[in-house]
Amino acid sequence: MRIGIVCPYSWDVPGGVQSHIRDLAESLIEVGHEVSVISPADDDKPAALPPYLVPAGRAVPVPYNGSVARLSFGFLSASRVRRWVREGQFDLLHVHEPSVPSLSLLACWVATGPIVATVHTAMPRSRVLLATYPVLRTALEKLSGRIAVSEAARNTLVEHIGGDAVVIPNGVATKRFRKAEPLPGWPGTGGSIGFLGRMDESRKGLHVLLKAFEILAPQRPNLRLLIAGGSGDADDQLHKVPEHLRDRMTVLGAVSDEDKVRMLHSVDVFCSPNTGGESFGIVTAEAMAAGVPIVASDIDAFRQVLRNGEAGELFTTGDPADLARAAARLLDDPARRAALSNAALTAVAQYDWSVVARDVMSVYETVVLGREHAGVTA
Repeated sequence: MRIGIVCPYSWDVPGGVQSHIRDLAESLIEVGHEVSVISPADDDKPAALPPYLVPAGRAVPVPYNGSVARLSFGFLSASRVRRWVREGQFDLLHVHEPSVPSLSLLACWVATGPIVATVHTAMPRSRVLLATYPVLRTALEKLSGRIAVSEAARNTLVEHIGGDAVVIPNGVATKRFRKAEPLPGWPGTGGSIGFLGRMDESRKGLHVLLKAFEILAPQRPNLRLLIAGGSGDADDQLHKVPEHLRDRMTVLGAVSDEDKVRMLHSVDVFCSPNTGGESFGIVTAEAMAAGVPIVASDIDAFRQVLRNGEAGELFTTGDPADLARAAARLLDDPARRAALSNAALTAVAQYDWSVVARDVMSVYETVVLGREHAGVTA
């Protein structure tokens, strides 16, 4: 099958949707399908892009869902999308986040063939989306199939857009995370906690972890904190804790895919302290694939992926004291950590891309066959 995939967010800035699209495209290519991805990306750095990706030009930052999304929307973007659709002659288009004002919405407007959409976002009822729905409707009514990465994302789709969707979770390249050498000097003997995510986004919850670290550190003189992730200044994070604790924090900033795996294998406990706005929790699932014992905030997305606490400890969302208690229990109990590690490896197997890509492909085939049986041609 010849498949066109549309990414709404800038390929140059790491994110869960971009990672999902990359791994999906490569999984489909691996089993013999022809795949082309169009995404906002810097035209000046073609060597940094995978061969299947078509850049649609630089994106502009736009506040969205408690974060800053980098989107492309305008005459130049529309022209590139139109040309890509025309020249691609795709059997099917797969657009991601079609209600976001970016390339996916543009692709829906210009395409004439079958379209599958995936919704990743989980967010409260949006006045902006409700107000703009009449404009979006002409594009969204062309969708032939709908996927949501979680029940929370499905609820967002039903509430904002209408209709329904099949739930197919985010995928994880589990083999990529299974083994890696720890970073030099880690994890050490005094216990270590890790965090991976955008440091300057409040909803990622780093501030909750830093407060919990202040609670834990006085009783644990060798406890260390390892932080990785872009979108933030390392010195800013260090200055959020008392000066005498700063030498026990290491802030790596943005890391390569290889070092991300090494970072996960460098800590005794991984923390996902997010306060909301997550529909799945791909970083948490990646930590599960690395076999790291996890302590996570008790939000719907993490409760689902951690099987209601069977594959990881849950703490009261936004509560540093409860996070400190949960982390202390894990740090003091190697047997519990080993049990959670094994449970996480078992649980994350259902999210392996070999499973997820097959389920996505089933949606594609249903949509294409449905149009053929209805006598519709592109």
